[in-house]
Amino acid sequence: MEFYGTKITSPLLLGTAQYPSPAILVEAIKSCGTQIITVSLRRETAAGRGDGFWNIIKPLGCHILPNTAGCHTAQEAITTAQMARDIFGTNWIKLEVIGHADSLQPDIFGLVEAARVLCADGFDVFPYTTDDLIVGEKLIAAGCQLLMPWGAPIGSGQGLRCPEALRAMRGHFPDIPLIIDAGIGRPSHAVQAMELGFDAVLLNTAVAKAGDPVAMACAMAAALDAGKLGYNADPIAPRDMAVPSTPVMGMAVLS
Repeated sequence: MEFYGTKITSPLLLGTAQYPSPAILVEAIKSCGTQIITVSLRRETAAGRGDGFWNIIKPLGCHILPNTAGCHTAQEAITTAQMARDIFGTNWIKLEVIGHADSLQPDIFGLVEAARVLCADGFDVFPYTTDDLIVGEKLIAAGCQLLMPWGAPIGSGQGLRCPEALRAMRGHFPDIPLIIDAGIGRPSHAVQAMELGFDAVLLNTAVAKAGDPVAMACAMAAALDAGKLGYNADPIAPRDMAVPSTPVMGMAVLS
């Protein structure tokens, strides 16, 4: 698995918001084996703890994926991305352009516009998008090398609301890395995403707000591994009728 030329072995991308304490955040990151953690530039700088937070996560050796959370226009997202590159020293950016205040659904028009500008500026864009195939095509044409469709609204924990649309997306983009971003609430949701053939899952709230964030981070990592193994094992297709596991040919017939 490669994201913009960087080889990744863990299918879990972990957010860093809302944890009970920095110590629990660090333990969760270490215990689950994630190699990519997301950071909201706006949240950290607004809280006045950007430098301190950076000092906490830098020694962990993870790839930093800054995001443009809270941006509602393409220009806001572009400016935030440029600031994040200066602060964190990476061209990676999780691009969010929010179009609806309640559902936090992406503004697909602003998203494509911002993606085009940032890709041209040398950014490696991880776009938070919907499961719409046409939007996906436009993002790839803009320069994105992967797609991150939502499973459900951010922080909702609903799981995959439209699994058939996501299955169609996997089939439509067979050679593009696909990451489920948002909506995962339980390990079973993570398994389902991987069984659909997705490459990775990005989640935050499901771990940070769990009763035991460290245990949940481990559970999510194990679930993703199980789902990936299951997908690669080529599971049987659903059947309309029962099929006996014991052959009936050659059995004695009593009359």
